[in-house]
Amino acid sequence: MAADTTISIPVDETTAQAYNQASTEDQKKIQIFLQLRIRELLNSSTYSLSQLMDEIGAKAEARGLTPEILETLLRDE
Repeated sequence: MAADTTISIPVDETTAQAYNQASTEDQKKIQIFLQLRIRELLNSSTYSLSQLMDEIGAKAEARGLTPEILETLLRDE
């Protein structure tokens, strides 16, 4: 098994706070989930980055995120 390597991925403040407040056990579960998901996405020849972005956009829109709200959020950063 390969040694772990740390990468940095920008997230919003709420996500960072929730992760930092999670138990060590929950943080490890999240790390494993993300590791597997990233590997799956990068190794999948049938799932392009644009498809992933479209899927994320559709889910965000279904949850009420409009282009106007997104623009406001991005401007606040």
